[in-house]
Amino acid sequence: MIFLSDFLRAEIVDNKQRHVGRVGDLVVRIADPFPVVEGVVLKGRDKRLIAWGQVRSFEAREVALKISREEVSTEPAEDDRVWLARDVLDKQIVDTDGRRVVRVNDLQLSPVRGRLLVVGVDIGGRGLLRRLGMEDLGKSLAHAARRDWAQKLIAWDAVDTVETNLEAVKLRISHQKLGKMHPADIAEVADRLSAKQRDAIFASLDDEIAADTLQEMDQQDQVDILERLDPERAADILEEMDPDEAADLLADMPQEQAAALLRRMQQDDAEDVEELLAYEEDTAGGLMTTEYVTLTSDLTASQAIDRLRELEPEAESIYYIYVVDAEETLVAVLSLRDLIVAKPRTPIANFMIRSVVSVALDASHEDVAEVMRKYNLLAVPVVSENNHLEGIVTVDDAMETVMAGSGKRRMARIFG
Repeated sequence: MIFLSDFLRAEIVDNKQRHVGRVGDLVVRIADPFPVVEGVVLKGRDKRLIAWGQVRSFEAREVALKISREEVSTEPAEDDRVWLARDVLDKQIVDTDGRRVVRVNDLQLSPVRGRLLVVGVDIGGRGLLRRLGMEDLGKSLAHAARRDWAQKLIAWDAVDTVETNLEAVKLRISHQKLGKMHPADIAEVADRLSAKQRDAIFASLDDEIAADTLQEMDQQDQVDILERLDPERAADILEEMDPDEAADLLADMPQEQAAALLRRMQQDDAEDVEELLAYEEDTAGGLMTTEYVTLTSDLTASQAIDRLRELEPEAESIYYIYVVDAEETLVAVLSLRDLIVAKPRTPIANFMIRSVVSVALDASHEDVAEVMRKYNLLAVPVVSENNHLEGIVTVDDAMETVMAGSGKRRMARIFG
C-alpha cells in the first residue's frame, strides 16, 4: 500500500539520481470517484509545483523524475488548489456508509494507468504511527501481544469532506455523497460537527434535502443554522419545510428576523406559516399543519383517486382524506385503504365516515393526544366553531409536544 505519509518523507531525484528536492505536499484534482494527483509540491518557503507528468515512478520513499533536474519545469503551487496534507489530512470527514464523522489520519494512494489516485482514508492508529515513522514498532508490539493490528481504511468513494479553510476548495467539493444519505443520518452527522462545518454541509445541500435535514434536528440547532444562512437561501429552505415545522422554527427566532424571512418567502407559503403563528402555544391550532387532502362527496372512488394523482399531495399524512362541502365545512373522512379497495364506480358518499372525530382550535396538546390515543388515530382534524376545517395534527407532532412537556412557543403574530 502507498500512503500520503510515505510521500511526505520522500526525496525527489532526477533521471540521473541527482537530488532535486523533497516532497512538501501533493496537489489533486477532485474527480469522481477518486481524486487525481496533478503534481508534487516542493518543500520549502518558495513552494513550487512539479506536474505529475514529469514523474516516472515512486518507490522506497523516492519520487523519480523522467528528466534531468536542468529540464525540470515548475509552476507556483497556488493556494486555491486542493493540497492533500494541508486541506484533507487531520480534517473531519463523513463516512457515508457508517453514517459517522471520522478523522483523516492518512490517505491511501494507488497508481492506475499512469495516474496516481486517492483511493482510501486511514482512520486508525496505524495511520498516526505511520506518520511518526513508528508503524514498524507498532506492528512488532501487536505481534508480541498476539493481536491483530488491522488497517482501518474507508474507500474514498464512501466518504465526503466536511469543510476546508479555502473558499475555492469548497467550490470543488460538491458533497454529492452526503446529499444521498437519509436526512435523519445527515442530521445525526451534523450534530457532531462544529457550527462552521454544519454551515458548509447545508451550503452544499439542495433546498429540499436541507429542509428535510433541518426538520430532523433540535430546534435550537435549526435556529442557529437558519440565522447564519443567506436570507434568500433561508427563505427557500423554509418554503420546502412543512408549514407547522417552519412556523415552529420562525417562532423561536427574533421577531424582526422572522418577519424579514416571511417577506422573502412565496406568498402562499408565507400565508400558511403566518396563519399557524397566530395560534396560542400548545393548542391544536399551534400544533396543526395546513397540508392535508380534501375531496368533495360527489366523486366516485375512481374519480377520487384520479384527483389525488392530479394534486400530487405533499401532505404530511394521507392516511386520511377529508370530505368537505363548498364552504370547506368538514363533512366526513375517508381512509386511504377504503378508497383503494372500493370498486371504481362506487360513490365515495357510500363508504365515507360521517361521524368525524375532531378537535377545536383551542384544544390543549394533552387533549389532542388523548383523542388520538382513545380513537387510535394517525391524524386528527382541527376545526373552528362552525366546523370549518383548519388543519390536521399528526400523531408524531402530538406525541413530540406532549413528551417535550411545555411544548413549543409561538409568537402571537408577526404581521399585525
